[in-house]
Amino acid sequence: MSIREVDFFVIGGGSGGVRAARIAAELGADVVLAEYAHLGGTCVNVGCVPKKLMVYAAQGAQEIDYARAYGWQQVSAGDFEWRDFIARKDAYLQRLRTSYQKTLENAGVEIVTGQASFTGTKTLAVGDQIFRAEHILIATGSTPFIPDVSGASAFGCVSSDMFALPQLPRELVIVGGGYIAVEFACIFRSFGVDVTLLYRGDLFLRGFDDDIRIHLAKEMREQGIDIYFNTTPTAIYPGAVELGDGKKIPSDCVLFAVGRVPLIAGLKLEKAGIICKDGAIEVDDLAATSAPGVYAIGDVTNYMNLTPVAIEQGQALAKRLFSGSTRPFKPEAIASAVFTNPPVGTVGLSEQQAQKLDNVPVKVYKSIIKPMKTGFIEKETRALVKLVVNGANERILGVHVVGPDAPEIIQLAATAIQLEARKPDFDDTVAVHPTLAEELVTLDEVPSA
Repeated sequence: MSIREVDFFVIGGGSGGVRAARIAAELGADVVLAEYAHLGGTCVNVGCVPKKLMVYAAQGAQEIDYARAYGWQQVSAGDFEWRDFIARKDAYLQRLRTSYQKTLENAGVEIVTGQASFTGTKTLAVGDQIFRAEHILIATGSTPFIPDVSGASAFGCVSSDMFALPQLPRELVIVGGGYIAVEFACIFRSFGVDVTLLYRGDLFLRGFDDDIRIHLAKEMREQGIDIYFNTTPTAIYPGAVELGDGKKIPSDCVLFAVGRVPLIAGLKLEKAGIICKDGAIEVDDLAATSAPGVYAIGDVTNYMNLTPVAIEQGQALAKRLFSGSTRPFKPEAIASAVFTNPPVGTVGLSEQQAQKLDNVPVKVYKSIIKPMKTGFIEKETRALVKLVVNGANERILGVHVVGPDAPEIIQLAATAIQLEARKPDFDDTVAVHPTLAEELVTLDEVPSA
């Protein structure tokens, strides 16, 4: 059997793999990319893109409600056509996949369809094709985890399933407390679904600033979402979820959003001598695995599982391998957003993380305000804006926002932290009024305790 020699072989057509393949090809490398499902990976097909489309759809009912309060008398919500939305969503995603394919092909990347698996340190098989590559990148992402709960596999759903439900559920139980769980809770509540959220810990969004977690829990309960902390299901039945105390919660759909695990099945990593730890591929600071010439990025390494992180890792690797770039991927701070209602934007250290730093006096500036848009119609919604500051040198350590446009606001806050901005830099910035973002540059009166 003939062996195809290539410069760069990429396993996985998600955002990180696509970026690495394209950059490498544009730099003159002979590149092959293998994907067994759809180009775009989790983000484009069953992740951030369709989820954000759901967020936009969910906002429709709220905006119609607001319009009436602002004086629009002939506005009517009508019925939300779930199947129409799903059809439009699918068509949109197909356009994105086509765009990915054209971009890769125009750059000179050869796309092969199928599961790639190692046959040796530098060799791989895809179906009946054999490839030998000087450099290999594993960018296969992750997959949802289903816990060992009676009935979970038979009657439960994972996040991927939520984008193809045949109809909206009447009663949805969500098990989990990460960003996927809270986002879907808000989305489906806005669609009129009765939502119950079960989380095993004291407070969801572990690792986020405590003020964010407390504030969002209050706002979600105000919307009518039932939240049970320190609670786990013991069994899933058709039509009900049973809790540890024997209580049964009615449900015609149960979503398990309890985490994701690196997707390494079928790769035959052992044939290349690639070491894993806790199910994730071990890499160094330059994304190198234990096998010479083999690299891994993104969720498969379980490092900062965010699409833009994988993209930047892939781009940095391709430039390092094929242009001689020595620039490492070491951002000062990585911003993230949670598309709940209200949304969250956060970057840098939480107050709790900052307090664990050695010899760093921490100052916290915080404001909880009623946004103008909802204040006008006398809704009880509140927004939170918070700065975590190094009291010794006034450097901004963290920025946290819960409220309208928080994800848009936090992007530029991330730039400020990347540039090591200080509290006086924020104070000296002229505010844009009236906006929620202006709170970031006017928090100079009284630090919170």
